[in-house]
Amino acid sequence: MSSRPALRTEVRNVAIVAALFALAPLVVLGSSYYESVLTHLLLIALFAVALNIVFGHTDQLFLFVGGLAGFGAYTTALLADALGISAWITLAVAALACGLIGLLVSYVSAKRNFTVVLISILTLNLQLVFSEIFVGARDITGGSTGFPYEYFGLDVVAEAIGIETKLVLYYVVLLLLVVTLGFYLRLVHSKYGIAFDAIREDEVAAESIGIDVVRYKTIAGFVAAFLIGVIGAFLARESGYILPGSFTFLAVDVIVLIVLVVGGLRTTLGPIVGAVIIVGVEEFLSSAQSLQSWQSAIFGALLIVLFLYFRQGVVRSVQDVLADVGLNNREGGGTDVESGR
Repeated sequence: MSSRPALRTEVRNVAIVAALFALAPLVVLGSSYYESVLTHLLLIALFAVALNIVFGHTDQLFLFVGGLAGFGAYTTALLADALGISAWITLAVAALACGLIGLLVSYVSAKRNFTVVLISILTLNLQLVFSEIFVGARDITGGSTGFPYEYFGLDVVAEAIGIETKLVLYYVVLLLLVVTLGFYLRLVHSKYGIAFDAIREDEVAAESIGIDVVRYKTIAGFVAAFLIGVIGAFLARESGYILPGSFTFLAVDVIVLIVLVVGGLRTTLGPIVGAVIIVGVEEFLSSAQSLQSWQSAIFGALLIVLFLYFRQGVVRSVQDVLADVGLNNREGGGTDVESGR
């Protein structure tokens, strides 16, 4: 089973990262464009945290992150319009519905002993179903033209405080990220984290010591899908317009999977580090006009290379280097003492 840093250390690291992101808008000097980039970065990191729970810890590769996110966004908006109630209320309903979908997928997969490959095929097909519904049910969803998405009353808050709406959204998303990481730490440092590690290492051995594999996989699927539903609503709010193209496999799942692998599976800061790197690469490719049309191909090739040669991720690689340096220093110190005797 994989070793983790102490909980106190991880909490401290999250607090430092949160403080840095809280100050980040000061660095971009009120640039509306870069505030949007920062918000998008945090949303991608949030998606990666959710995928980390279900894929990193229980080997259930959900390839319908975009579909679940779109379902959460559409359900939040359409229910708020139809019922005339706050989007914060309908967001909870939408997230719960997404969680139940994830629960059902995980339950069926676990009961039938699906491998990670079969789960990925199942969820990829569900992603295609969601994409077809978002476009085909145009009387409800607006089809490929979509509709404006200005929910959650952030404009009112921005006007009251005297700052831009995008900045309010940024800090709301940052708060969501901090809360989600706090929940993630509580989860993986509890009996659930121990059970997840045992299941990932060997399901048969986990069952033999009394771990209910189906139950724990189902919990992971529900939690991840619930979070994805919440994040999807804010992803649509960040763009200000809800479109089917925002929730496709290439637009969401490929990027989130790359982010998670680059940052490091089963690490707390991996999703954030990976998001910083990949969003930075996205910005570079967007600024280079000759490479814009090759963006999907470049990310696809990058994903293949990462899975083949770099599955450990940046965070774990850095931790290993620091551990080796610390070990060498201690060994060197011991030699000095011995030589001085």
